[in-house]
Amino acid sequence: MNVLVVGGGGREHALVMKIHESDKADKIYCVPGNGGISRYAECISGIKATDIEGVIETAKKVSADLVVVAPDDPLVMGMVDELNKEGFATFGPNKAAAIIEGSKVFSKELMKKYDIPTAGYEVFSSAVEAVNYIKEKNEYPTVIKADGLALGKGVIIAQNFTEAEDAVKSIMEDKIFGESGSKIVIEEFLTGPEVSVLCFTDGKTIKPMISSMDHKRALDGDKGLNTGGMGTIAPNPYYTEEIAKECMETIFKPTIEAMNKEGRTFKGCLYFGLMITPKGPKVIEYNCRFGDPETQVVLPLLDTDIIDIMMAIYNDKLDTVNVRWKNEAAACVVMASGGYPTKYETGKVINGLDERGQVSGAFVYHAGSKYENGDFLTAGGRVLNVTATGKNLKEAIDQSYTCVKKISFENHHFRTDIGARALASDN
Repeated sequence: MNVLVVGGGGREHALVMKIHESDKADKIYCVPGNGGISRYAECISGIKATDIEGVIETAKKVSADLVVVAPDDPLVMGMVDELNKEGFATFGPNKAAAIIEGSKVFSKELMKKYDIPTAGYEVFSSAVEAVNYIKEKNEYPTVIKADGLALGKGVIIAQNFTEAEDAVKSIMEDKIFGESGSKIVIEEFLTGPEVSVLCFTDGKTIKPMISSMDHKRALDGDKGLNTGGMGTIAPNPYYTEEIAKECMETIFKPTIEAMNKEGRTFKGCLYFGLMITPKGPKVIEYNCRFGDPETQVVLPLLDTDIIDIMMAIYNDKLDTVNVRWKNEAAACVVMASGGYPTKYETGKVINGLDERGQVSGAFVYHAGSKYENGDFLTAGGRVLNVTATGKNLKEAIDQSYTCVKKISFENHHFRTDIGARALASDN
């Protein structure tokens, strides 16, 4: 099979490397790809992941048998719909289903309508009314979310009225997230361990993947600015078998059924961002695709051919596939450019990688790199995702850090405590 993957980050590199393991993949292409991906797939630069016409033309040119649309933007824009019209097999939800991530207002109202546990909330399209509500409610912290996509940065947790008022004005009036902030959701603040669970589904059958835990803050001790993710571990020790059963019955199945009832059947990877609160698990957010960097710890543990899974979902036959997982753990440490997530420099030579952009003992997923004249150079804020597996979480974490120390580039930065809180809870 010829497989075309749409996207160019660490998640896409993880998908490309997993597809590369399949004996069904004769040739892999990626639009636009990156330096690390270029060692495993033919990258077609000059076409953005959001260029629907460009991707369709590329799919025709390479005679793609399967197109994997990985990022949120093209999914929400309806790339899958247009590819299907042209007769291509795809992995990813159509536009009608992708709204579950594309609009937080939609997802909150879906949960309310179908009694799926989530934080209490109100929706506003007026900044004045939103500020008056916050003042009247007078409960902090409070969570303020832009309705639409905002590169994973559209959520602000305000600790007091001044912060909340500033957040509302910056989102709705200053338009820091563009039209994504035309409406906002104001939510109650939930407490408890966070868990990410990605699920394969064809709209009838749902098969959860191994749970994971993301580390969003830039600095050790969960301090500093929020980022796209500084590391992940899998499985998440807070996600017990008992909680998994409860989530299946109260969240996963009801969500799939709700989307079917709304005429928005979801096919692909549905991401559940959960909070294990004192009152039980609740949904923080849905994503309509593989998470980043959760994918980088989940896929190395997958023991079933991913192409078999993707084609079964496309053909509505997920129930016929036995999705198996390795009885291991995985840890990912993100190596970032100095200054990320604010100002940082690129174009730095990355030392310690072999000709495929890897090191012995780990999967090195490239998030922001380019390959020039035999060198890998930094080309983004998050540069590399160094993922290792082990018999248990401690072994995986130790191995990941051992491999991180083999790699260097000028002003590189990484957290030294990925998985530390999980290890403490596990003991």
